[in-house]
Amino acid sequence: MNHVPKRSEIAPEYRWKLEDLFADQSAWDKEYAQAKEQMKGVEAFQGKLGDPAQLKACFQLEDDLSLKIERLYVYANMKHHEDTAEPVFQALSEKSKKLSVETGEALSFITPEVLSLSDEALSAMIENLDLAKYKQTLEEMRRQKAHVLSKSEEALLAQVGNISQAPSTIFSMLNNADLKFPKVKDENGEEVELTQGRYIQFLESKNREVREAAFKAMYDTYGKLKNTIATTLSANVTKNIFYSRARKYPSALEMSLYGDNIPKEVYTNLIGAIHKHLPLMHRYMELRKKLLKVDELHMYDLFAPLVDEFKMDITYEQAKETVKASLKPLGEDYLSVLQDGFDNSWIDVYENEGKRNGAYSWGAYGTHPYVLLNHKDNLNSMFTLTHEMGHALHSYYSDGNQDYRDAQYTIFLAEVASTLNEALLMDYMLKKSTDPKEKMYLLTYYADQFRTTVFRQTMFAEFEKLIHERAEEGESLTPQDLSKIYYDLNKLYYGDGMVIDKDIEMEWARIPHFYTSFYVFKYATGFSAATSFSKQILEEGAPAVERYLGFLKSGGSDYSINILKKAGVDMSSPEPIEEAMSVFESLIEQMEQLTK
Repeated sequence: MNHVPKRSEIAPEYRWKLEDLFADQSAWDKEYAQAKEQMKGVEAFQGKLGDPAQLKACFQLEDDLSLKIERLYVYANMKHHEDTAEPVFQALSEKSKKLSVETGEALSFITPEVLSLSDEALSAMIENLDLAKYKQTLEEMRRQKAHVLSKSEEALLAQVGNISQAPSTIFSMLNNADLKFPKVKDENGEEVELTQGRYIQFLESKNREVREAAFKAMYDTYGKLKNTIATTLSANVTKNIFYSRARKYPSALEMSLYGDNIPKEVYTNLIGAIHKHLPLMHRYMELRKKLLKVDELHMYDLFAPLVDEFKMDITYEQAKETVKASLKPLGEDYLSVLQDGFDNSWIDVYENEGKRNGAYSWGAYGTHPYVLLNHKDNLNSMFTLTHEMGHALHSYYSDGNQDYRDAQYTIFLAEVASTLNEALLMDYMLKKSTDPKEKMYLLTYYADQFRTTVFRQTMFAEFEKLIHERAEEGESLTPQDLSKIYYDLNKLYYGDGMVIDKDIEMEWARIPHFYTSFYVFKYATGFSAATSFSKQILEEGAPAVERYLGFLKSGGSDYSINILKKAGVDMSSPEPIEEAMSVFESLIEQMEQLTK
């Protein structure tokens, strides 16, 4: 199929059924009108939240209204994603966004008003049996209270909000709009302009000269702007320290972890456990050098393909069967929900004209989840299918076992279920594979996920921790300081077995995540938690599955760390990282066997 089909040309069984959310446009309009009407009732509660009966009624209205907004918003945007050029749903999407903002503003008085109650009054509310359903909400408000300032100070901080976006906005403009890269020669010897998007493609080239030229051109370009970008990144660090001190947190790191109530040890344990296992990374680099048949391994060789692309044609129907077979260890109940998703139009499978690209799992409480794909008949698409169904089943179990208010799980937990599904699929395929070429292809695919998701993101996390600590101690962050810290980390993480090219010292200048500080560690912890779960499930069977399903059913009914701990993964200890590392080690051993 060379041309991209129109939406109408896609067979109904490959399209999601949004009628399960709203039967038609008029049903949506009706609920929209109800939400508008309900919003008028919110104001009546202002100034009355000290009365438990009024507070309960206010929370009930908030839940009812929020769920309507969520349903309206999700439907309008998913309709819009089916064909982004369709003006009717562009307008509907805008309309739902506006309503969402209006509702947020209308409800914004609730938290400050509850927090203005005396400690005794708030404690009495938490213990009030009539408010039992809202106990966690109230406890969370009380936990936040220590860091909420007076009304006038909060108003002042709100006004600073726009200024605080400046470092991130400036970096984004520099990085995406103003930076111009030189031309480099591609594999055919043709001059091609280097761009952010093409950079990784160049680094994945089989031709080493192409890789080296792109690498040097990339960092040379950033090097010319090092003073500006260092000032921008340093301003972002200063902003974080300003907020952490204004809100009375011990450090910028602890402020960022406070929202999810994650102890600092989770962050520091991750770094400590990875340091302990750096010899594994160094061993993987030795293996990479051997497979690439080079005398010296350079930084620009890290993305070069280790084995020839192993072409795997996997149709959507085959992908579903393989995914199902690989998830057998999760038991009958899980498989029947998965089958339900496959059979009952949860999934929008193929690309069509105007359809949003990429993939996601989404939905609204009270209706089954939905998954958007743009399926191609290859290995990547099969992994995407199992990944997104992992998210979908997490939402399905959470929604089915929790009240609306407690069903939403945090970002810290979000990638666990999806990555676990990928780990089980990989395990299944490796065990089934008889072709050494296929096996090697799968092993390198998986080992590189460990390298990029666990090691590299932990190195980023350590860089963020070091530069914030330095600034908190009143020391400078010149371009030279940033480059030295970054270069030394690369040396530590990749080891002496490879050449740490000087150019890599500028890589910090091109990482957009550094402007969403202390976020990237969640990739590494999520991946480790999922790998730890998969290891327990494959080794222990039923008891581990029971614990894991308990995790899926918990939603956001407790703090993330506690939910994982109850399920047998204690992220405040190094153990899940240790378990993930033992899986990584077995991959390296299998690869070494195949290269003998």
